[in-house]
Amino acid sequence: MAKTYEEKRQGLIAKIHVAQEQLALDDDNYRAILKRITGKLSCKQMNLLELQKIMEEMERLGFKPTKKSIGRKPLHVTDVAELMNKIAVLLKETDKTWEYANGIAKRMFQKDNVNQLNEQQLRKVLIALNYQNLKVQAAQAKKA
Repeated sequence: MAKTYEEKRQGLIAKIHVAQEQLALDDDNYRAILKRITGKLSCKQMNLLELQKIMEEMERLGFKPTKKSIGRKPLHVTDVAELMNKIAVLLKETDKTWEYANGIAKRMFQKDNVNQLNEQQLRKVLIALNYQNLKVQAAQAKKA
């Protein structure tokens, strides 16, 4: 999704404020730079082109932008990883392979691989594996 003009502006303003901190510019020196480059005393008054000029000046003065963050990891990805770990433990306890789990995914959801399942479907596979594990444990208890 493309950023809107205002989102780009706000992003540049935030980056300029980070540069101000990194360069340890006090308010008077910071505003002097703004005034010298654009004739304005505040980033809020500037358009995108003026903000880009300020950013170029900050970089000329020694600002080093940090590596761009990709943002927070979505929670469902973490939840899926946790579910996959639980499935792996149950497979190991019952001496089954991932092919067994893939077979469950195929029978229950018509998906060839557990990696194609969403969180809700993975929870159902986990329940099925847990049920199978309980059946195995009950059978072993009867034999003992």
